[in-house]
Amino acid sequence: MEDDAIPIPQVKVLSKKRRMFYVLLGLLVIYLLAAYVVAPYGWKRYARHDPSFDDNPRITQTKDGHPGDPLNVSLIGTEEQIDTIMQAAKWYPAAALGLRSDLKIAADTVLKRPDDKAPVSKLYLFGRKEDLAFEQPVGNNPRQRHHVRFWKTADKNDDGRPIWMGSASYDERVGFSHTTGQITHHIAPDVDAERDHLFDDLKKTGDLAEDYAVDGFHKQVEGRNGGGDRWYTDGRLFVGVTKADVK
Repeated sequence: MEDDAIPIPQVKVLSKKRRMFYVLLGLLVIYLLAAYVVAPYGWKRYARHDPSFDDNPRITQTKDGHPGDPLNVSLIGTEEQIDTIMQAAKWYPAAALGLRSDLKIAADTVLKRPDDKAPVSKLYLFGRKEDLAFEQPVGNNPRQRHHVRFWKTADKNDDGRPIWMGSASYDERVGFSHTTGQITHHIAPDVDAERDHLFDDLKKTGDLAEDYAVDGFHKQVEGRNGGGDRWYTDGRLFVGVTKADVK
């Protein structure tokens, strides 16, 4: 009977070792699948859906190469979709500066006439001036207004629609540029407030499929633009994706 009792615990010990082996093997397989299959696939999908902005400039430039206003917003959609959602948010296409528009804004400033198409000065990104510019007047005072410029990038999101980089700032007064002497607007230093205001208006339209923030977009969080105006930011870029059915 003693000989019959000896194999029983040995069988149990081998069974436990075998089970432990299969558990460890299973954990190893799960790890390999998660680390080398699932995670890379998930990051590829994320990268296609939420594009990287690492290769984009952070600050615009004036025509003569001085630093301009910082980039702080981005929209994804066709030009028609961008124009539609901006106007739905009550932001209107702005004119470019020129002799005629300079004289008009000077007259509007003196007479305090509202102008929802007051001109914006040219800023440059990717070696060219802005592709689109919008503004939102503030009461009957053309000295102050909300405004944003957009540049179309070469990048597209996963459904093939272009990505636009933008610079939103608030014009608090009209004066002469410190670099060119032209009549222009001078911006308020808190560019985040204008970024936030623009996205509040965009969300109200119901035409954004999603929006999110890219933290740490700016490493330089303060500076001065080409007109000598000071600016500062928390470093975040706000990104909005227009709905595909916006016409």
